Order: sequence, then structure tokens, then C-alpha cells
Amino acid sequence: MFARIQILNRDTVFVLLILLVTCALLLMPNLYNSPYAREEERCAGQVLAVDDSLVKQFGIVKAGSQKLQVRLLDGPYAGREVVASNVLIGKMESDKMFRSGDKVFLVLTTLGNNITAATAYDHYRLKIEALLIALFAAVLIGFTGWSGAKALLAFLFTVVTVWKVLLPGVLMGYDPIWTALLAVIVIAGVTLFSIAGVGRTALVAWLGALLGVFLTAALASFLFPPFRLHGAILAYSETLLYSGFENLNLERLFIAAVFLGASGAVIDLSIDVSAAMNEVSRKRPDLSIKELMKSGLYVGRPMATTMVTTLFMAYMSEYMALLMVLLSKGIPPLQVANLNFISAEVLKTVVGSFGLITVAPFTALVGGYLYGKRRSGHEESLERTAKFPDGHTIQRSKSLLEAPPSSRESSHQP
Repeated sequence: MFARIQILNRDTVFVLLILLVTCALLLMPNLYNSPYAREEERCAGQVLAVDDSLVKQFGIVKAGSQKLQVRLLDGPYAGREVVASNVLIGKMESDKMFRSGDKVFLVLTTLGNNITAATAYDHYRLKIEALLIALFAAVLIGFTGWSGAKALLAFLFTVVTVWKVLLPGVLMGYDPIWTALLAVIVIAGVTLFSIAGVGRTALVAWLGALLGVFLTAALASFLFPPFRLHGAILAYSETLLYSGFENLNLERLFIAAVFLGASGAVIDLSIDVSAAMNEVSRKRPDLSIKELMKSGLYVGRPMATTMVTTLFMAYMSEYMALLMVLLSKGIPPLQVANLNFISAEVLKTVVGSFGLITVAPFTALVGGYLYGKRRSGHEESLERTAKFPDGHTIQRSKSLLEAPPSSRESSHQP
């Protein structure tokens, strides 16, 4: 009972520590301050009237600008009415059309206490996003209890770490690969030790996951040059060059994106294998290290194969529309497979799959050694406490541990 209380306290202290670190990161000043940042006010507004006289239709797209009469709903200027502009550039993916009654996200330019300009940036979605997240959190906690709460904390820590540390670090000039690797090491550790507890199960999963991520990063670095791809293949990366980051290495940024994308699935698979091995070693402390490793491999095989498909579907969905365009044009599959966008996805999927396939044997190898040490300790404990009426020595009790059940029974007969 005392050991369980100690473990519970240790886990609780770790969770509280992560909570404090997360809060500290949220309150921490930004590591990177953009030279393009302006003093602007952002708030929600209600569209009262719309003027579309300057909007022109060109085929299926529209260009021009809307003039919106908007009432501000929050912020220091709540209750005021302003005229906001909405510029249309003829791109359906970025253009927004507003109607009377819509809620909009506004960016206000102010001078003193006066609003000099207002831009309708987008439809206001923050409330529905917050509601959806709250509903998900309630369902997760309701179904999994305390484990779900810890999972949400680990997720929040991950989001804050990426936004406040990883991305600013790369913008500040730190190497994308090493910065991303450091972030993955920390995020994986926090996630696994928060959910599985501070113990051997999380340690085995963490070490196995890191080995899988390191292999993925090494393979991506080795295979990227032969593919003859440019790092600008990563969405919006070229915009970074035009924004004053000419020295940013887009190739290394792409490599970092490869193992970052696979790291979540690698962490997931490693904890599954580690938890299964932990349960096997508890139920069967007599198993050897080799047998424990075989058990881990047996558990990891079906998981790795399904995870490969999951990874492929996640990457493929990003270019689903592009694939449909190529198919509609009658372009042969070999030409499609040779396109730079598709080649980049092949590189991501296959290299990420290598990490998924190898994380199971990596975790099984680490788990066999660490869980095997617990088995050795269990045997030594039995040797020290074994007492027999016939006066046999401790050496005799060790032989009984290694003997088959039939010989054990016969040894107790007079």
C-alpha cells in the first residue's frame, strides 16, 4: 500500500510540475518579436449592412471589395459602429463573402481613442472552436477519467511548446532539425510520463520512441538529396524567404517536418508495446529477457502495419484535390508518382513508416532489458525469503525456481 501511495504522489507531483511549466510558457514573453507586428486591436463584430457595389464577378470567382457596416461586440470599443473593408483577390481559398447578420473577426487600426480603419479579417469562429474543444475534453474525461485529464494537459503542453519554443526558435536562426529533435524529446517525455506515470512503462516507451524518431530523422536526412527536391515544396515555406528569412534552410525545415509528422504515431505505438510488455512481465515474472522481447514484437507487428496505413491516409488527404485534378487530366500514374509534390509525400510516408516499423523492435529491445531486470530482482527476493521445512539452503530454492512444476512438487515429498 505504501508503494502505491508513493507512486501516486510521484505521478501527481510530475503532473503538477508540467502544469506549472505550461502556465509559465504561456506567460513567458515571446522569444521572437516580429518586426512587422503593429499595434492593432482585434475584436468580434456583427455585420449590420453590406455594400457589394464594388464586387465584380469573373467566372466562378469574385474580385473587388465589400463595405460592411459593423457593430463591435467586445474589446475597449464595444458598442461602436464602424465601416470595415473586405478585399477580394479572386482566390476562393482565401476570399470571404459576408452577409448581414454574420459575425466577423475584425482588425482595427487606432489613433488615440479613434478608430482610423477596420478590416474584416474572417468569419468569427473562436466560440464554436472553443465549444468543440470543451465538448471533446468533457467526453474524453468522462470516458477515461483522470487519464483523460492528463492527456489533455500533455496536449496543451505540446501546443504551447510548439508555438512558444519550437517555431520561434527556428525563426531566430536555430537549426530546424536539432530544434525539432529537442522539442520531440521533451514532448514525448511529457506525454508518456504524464499518461503512463513516472515509472518503467513510460521510460521504456520513451526510449523506444526516441530511437524510432532518431532513425526517421537520419533516414530523411540521407534520402532527401537523392530525391532532388527543394525545401520550398513545404507549404508556405517560400513565403518565409520573402518575409526576411533568406538564411532559413528550407531543406532542413522539410526534414524536420518529416519526423515531426511521424512522431505522434511513433509515440502512440511505443506506449502500446511497452504497456503490453509490462503486463506480461507482471503476470509472468518467470519469462526470460528473450521471451519478453518476443512478446513485445508479437504485440507490435499488427499495430505497426495498421499505423503505416494511417500515416499514408493522413499525408494523402493533404493532396487529395491535386490527385483528383491529375486523374481528371488523364496523366499516367508513373508521371503522377514522379511529380515533386507526390515525391515529397512518398518520402514523408515511407520514411515515417520506417520509424513506425522499427519502433516496435526498439521498444521490445529496451523493454526486454528493463523489465528483465525487474524479473531478476523478483527471483532474488524469492531466494532471500524462501524457507523449507527440510532445512535446504538458499541455493536449493534457486534450483526450484528454475525447475519444472513436477520436480517442484516431488521435492516437497518426504
